[in-house]
Amino acid sequence: MTEHDRNAAAYWSANLRLIVGSLIVWALVSYGGGILFRPLLAGISVGGTDLGFWFAQQGSILTFIALIFFYAWRMNKLDKEFGLHEE
Repeated sequence: MTEHDRNAAAYWSANLRLIVGSLIVWALVSYGGGILFRPLLAGISVGGTDLGFWFAQQGSILTFIALIFFYAWRMNKLDKEFGLHEE
């Protein structure tokens, strides 16, 4: 295996870890906060409604948007780390 192949495999592995981590966070917030943990979050009030409802309606969307920016930021760092950044 050449140095280029090892570098490409390490880059792809780091990219997959980032993708899987982001999907886990998104799933936990979307399904966990909105569906599974809703009874636990029902007593906490945010914006005039309970936190479980807020996660189902707003929190999952805002988390998804934050994950998009986090992914772009982290991929830029990975690109620079592996010498693939844009000039």
